[in-house]
Amino acid sequence: MGMQAAVQLVYPPQCLSCDALVTTDFGLCARCWRETPFIAGLVCDCCGTPLPGEEGGAPVQCDDCLTIARPWGRGRAVMLYRDNARRLVMALKHGDRLDLARPGAQWLHRAAAPLLQPDTLLAPVPLHWLRLFRRRYNQSALLAAGLARLADLPHCPDLLVRRRNTRSQEGRDREGRFRNLEEAIRVNERRRWQMEGRPVLLVDDVMTSGATLGACADACLAAGAARVDVVVLARVAKDG
Repeated sequence: MGMQAAVQLVYPPQCLSCDALVTTDFGLCARCWRETPFIAGLVCDCCGTPLPGEEGGAPVQCDDCLTIARPWGRGRAVMLYRDNARRLVMALKHGDRLDLARPGAQWLHRAAAPLLQPDTLLAPVPLHWLRLFRRRYNQSALLAAGLARLADLPHCPDLLVRRRNTRSQEGRDREGRFRNLEEAIRVNERRRWQMEGRPVLLVDDVMTSGATLGACADACLAAGAARVDVVVLARVAKDG
């Protein structure tokens, strides 16, 4: 019996979301899989939200991305932010479930496949240092690091810096979310050289209005990025 088989005999793998036994590590049981709204099929090319219709034609955009000037190019999302997807994201974000970063990165790798160009620099959406001190880790940086390893691409965890501790976006309308992020994010001058003239892929856990990702993309483009794309673990949809 190999070491891995022996370990699984003593510690059989459990579902990422409940106590049910599963056949492989970092998996979801059938019930939790059904309750996790993974995105598939036709999606908005700019933010990754699912759209009615079939894949195969020209890239399409959702109503939001047609009416809001997105500074980034393309975007993808793994799940809709509801049901079990919301529970998983909250567990990673606030519940010290750092083990969720590994499967999260694997899901991101599949979703982000169309965006992974050679020489792409991966960077997470930053936390202000006070929030990072309280939480002890940046969940977006964990996801970005895991994605970079899987894609064999460079990762710069401190490419972007929050210059002020913006108040929570919870409960704000769209205009308030964008106003709250004005001039809050800048490029780390010590890391600018890593980004100049190359594509950047921004990684975050959740996209709601896109205000935070927009501020990050603006900062990267102003500092010389060739282009910016985005990928998120979960997308808040209008019906969710």
